[in-house]
Amino acid sequence: MTSVRLPGRSAAVDSGEHGLLLGVDFGGTKMAVGVADGQGRLLAHERVPTHAEQGAPQALERALTLAAKLVAAHGGTVDAAGIASPGVVRPDGIDLAPNVPGWERLRLAEAVRARLGVATVAVDNDLNAAALAELRLGALRDADPGLVVGLGTGVAAAVTVRGIVLAGHHGAAGEIGYAVSGTPWPGTMLELEFSGRALDGLAAELGVAGGAAGLADRSGAPGALRAALLTRLDELARHLVTCCLLLDPQRVVLVGGVAGSELIRGLLTDRLTEVLPHRPELVLSRFADDAALLGAVTLAREAVPAQV
Repeated sequence: MTSVRLPGRSAAVDSGEHGLLLGVDFGGTKMAVGVADGQGRLLAHERVPTHAEQGAPQALERALTLAAKLVAAHGGTVDAAGIASPGVVRPDGIDLAPNVPGWERLRLAEAVRARLGVATVAVDNDLNAAALAELRLGALRDADPGLVVGLGTGVAAAVTVRGIVLAGHHGAAGEIGYAVSGTPWPGTMLELEFSGRALDGLAAELGVAGGAAGLADRSGAPGALRAALLTRLDELARHLVTCCLLLDPQRVVLVGGVAGSELIRGLLTDRLTEVLPHRPELVLSRFADDAALLGAVTLAREAVPAQV
């Protein structure tokens, strides 16, 4: 279990006089729910599959049931909840979240308030939440600007500048999964070429067991499998190079299951080194699969009004 302390709050919050914080990370493949104390230290967290093919309502219901169980197990009240969700979250729905049917119709903050009785609920994009965790607790505490790249079920990015995560005009900054790839114009989307789901599909086409992880494991040596993986990875590398040229980040942090592949990280590093005039440091998040969950807890903690 990850145990971290979230900095930057008042003495009243740090004194332990407050209730619990709840964090929920919704993903296309799995969901994570955590309960933390008033200082932001995780007391318990559990992860369950999303079962995306069964639709959004059942995923939300199971996550809220798990949240209620964890809160009840630790007693007390919940001061605030932080929710990390795919897509661009609006009060009346969610845009750009195609991996779970019906997700666009959910009202996450409203659902948490109604089911758990939590008045203060902060909701943000899952990669933005992960970037917030990296800013407060992880690899971007001493790096500016920063870029967080999520390689999980989908692919996306988050930009950090001067201690904040940039949302963009529509809240859609970093949605590079929609970047144009291939020819003829407009080709296809990057997420359809390189993402956990795309690599799972490629592995199935090539008869490789284990999905994206299995494909990466078997692509270390030259051959047809490595060539197929490189074709997809080069699409990601081109877009990542453009992101670096635009932002000039000091550090790039990779999060998500696909990012755990040493081969993929090495190949991306080689490609950035080859073409960028000023290559940023590229690192793997130390939070493994918990970056967005820790970001959700951070959202909750920073949503609690500071008391003097």
